Order: sequence, then structure tokens, then C-alpha cells
Amino acid sequence: MSETKEAALVTVTDSAARRIAAIMASEGDATLKLRIAVSGGGCSGFQYGFTLDDSIHEDDRLFERGDAVVVIDETSLELLKGCEIDFVEDLGGASFQIRNPNAQSSCGCGNSFSV
Repeated sequence: MSETKEAALVTVTDSAARRIAAIMASEGDATLKLRIAVSGGGCSGFQYGFTLDDSIHEDDRLFERGDAVVVIDETSLELLKGCEIDFVEDLGGASFQIRNPNAQSSCGCGNSFSV
């Protein structure tokens, strides 16, 4: 439940931090955090899950940038070490994207990966 010394293991870009802070502000709840979890499934074996959460569990690690807080549980962190969390807006739409150096392959939509 503490902020990890390994904060450099997960990078939150300025763009992602701004979007997370905007979501928190629009929800009117400063306790909300962006939870990222990895679960089995998707077209490549594992998939990323994004939810808003106001709770912190004992096995969670916090990664902060500005007013934005990202929460990742230790199990998911094993598959996310070294990743960069970004928010991208382009002609295809707007979404959070994870650049994961642990992923050997990923699907076309970027929401699932294999190791």
C-alpha cells in the first residue's frame, strides 16, 4: 500500500497524467485513481484492464505524476515492469496506451499481449 521505490519501473507520461487528472476532476472525486491490471484473456493471452478505483489494497503500488495516480497490483506489476503509460489522441480516437517492453507480441488494438 505504499508508493514503490521502483517508481521508475512504470512511467506515466505528461499526456496520461493530464487525462487521469481530468477524469478525476470530472468525476468530482479526488480519491479516484486509475487502476491498471493484467488478466488472462484477450486475443494474445493477456489483456490490460483500466478502471477507476478509490481503494488501495495491501499489494498495490502507486505511481504518481502531478495530480494523477496510477495503481497497479504486484502480480500485474510483474508483467508491466518498465512500461510507459500514455494517453494518445489521433484520427483513430483517444485511448490510454501501454508500451510494454515485456510483451513479445500484441494484438492490433493494443489491448492484449503475450510474453
